[in-house]
Amino acid sequence: MTANDLPTAGRFEGREHLLPVRVYYEDTDFTGLVYHANYVRYFERGRSDFLRLTTAGHSALLEGETPSAFVVAEMSLKFLKPARIDDALIVRTTYETVKGPRLFIRQSVERNGEVLCRAEVTAVCIHLDGRPMRPTKALMDGVRPWLAPVAAPG
Repeated sequence: MTANDLPTAGRFEGREHLLPVRVYYEDTDFTGLVYHANYVRYFERGRSDFLRLTTAGHSALLEGETPSAFVVAEMSLKFLKPARIDDALIVRTTYETVKGPRLFIRQSVERNGEVLCRAEVTAVCIHLDGRPMRPTKALMDGVRPWLAPVAAPG
């Protein structure tokens, strides 16, 4: 297998991760529109590939000195317009901030620059037994450059 054969993990533009996604027949409901639950799948791919490109991907988290993972604690979705079969979409992901074990993430799915769905996500870093934990140094080193700048006390 060559590098050209590997699936894309997307790219960064500034602090934002962009992941191209194509809508397939399996993504749609009987009306030909993307089934609402599949937006959650697209968002998951965006968050996962964001981490993969920061070298803090899921495999690295499991194999680290302190094995860890993520769970979604909260997700708010706003559906604005439908996507359809064969649409070329972009999943935009921005990791905003980290507070204790929680990571706050903004996401959207767009078609030709038009937002179709928005998500606000709170993910929690956990030990493998499910207990919350602060992100490891390796995870923070990978994610820190992409977080929103902290305002200086005024």
